[in-house]
Amino acid sequence: MGRAAALLCLGLATGVAAQPVATRSEAHLQLGRLDAPSFAGGGTAQTRILTLQNATRWEKFESFGFLDLVNDDRRDGFNDGDFYTELYLGGGFGRLTGRSFAFGPLKDIGWVAGLNHGHDAKVWKYLPGLRLYWNVPGFAFLNTDLTAYIDDSRGVAAGGAPAQTDSYMVDVSWARPITLGDQRFAVQGHIEYIGSRRNQFGAKVSHWILAQPQLRWDLGHALGWPPGRLQVGIEYQYFRNKLGDPNTDESAVQALVVVGR
Repeated sequence: MGRAAALLCLGLATGVAAQPVATRSEAHLQLGRLDAPSFAGGGTAQTRILTLQNATRWEKFESFGFLDLVNDDRRDGFNDGDFYTELYLGGGFGRLTGRSFAFGPLKDIGWVAGLNHGHDAKVWKYLPGLRLYWNVPGFAFLNTDLTAYIDDSRGVAAGGAPAQTDSYMVDVSWARPITLGDQRFAVQGHIEYIGSRRNQFGAKVSHWILAQPQLRWDLGHALGWPPGRLQVGIEYQYFRNKLGDPNTDESAVQALVVVGR
């Protein structure tokens, strides 16, 4: 799949050679009405998404990955039993070298390497770049990723979506735990911006903005279980120019159930 994927696999092999410092796995179930872009027929459909994700930290490295299994109530070739996955590896240069890269609210500067794959569309993207770690009181983490967005898709000839030129991504991710009385909540998620590009036919693929903040209530903790085992809440999805389509701006609230360990 190219040199970027080889570097990603090398980083994974290096990271897993050590004992993890911390790890968390979650299964998310989301239900809501999501839009199809105009190039997929448009309209909205009741959509179910099962997300399996893991975040692991080693002494000098970290990984985050998820797999979305998507299905909706319209048999139109879009979100019909599809899956989509992303994997990211990274680490702070401060943790890697033992030197301080802190400056003001900046806690550390590091590297990140990402891989995105959409099954039905046969899309492959590589995302090498830099990660900024911010030191903000009250946040479990607040990171900014600045990466390339490199296309390695096979395109229409291979039965997939049109291949595209390369672009770039800016992504901000965060988690903010909140305690009110004896109840535990969290606000977490990410916002990404991906620049415009061209597809293999020369047509413009618009830039997009995707925001997916979640509000969670720790129901399991309220029932006397260990924290983080069962959470319920909502995820709001705002998708400007969804999947590069300038005719589709999505705004949707989805019910959310999270089982974690």
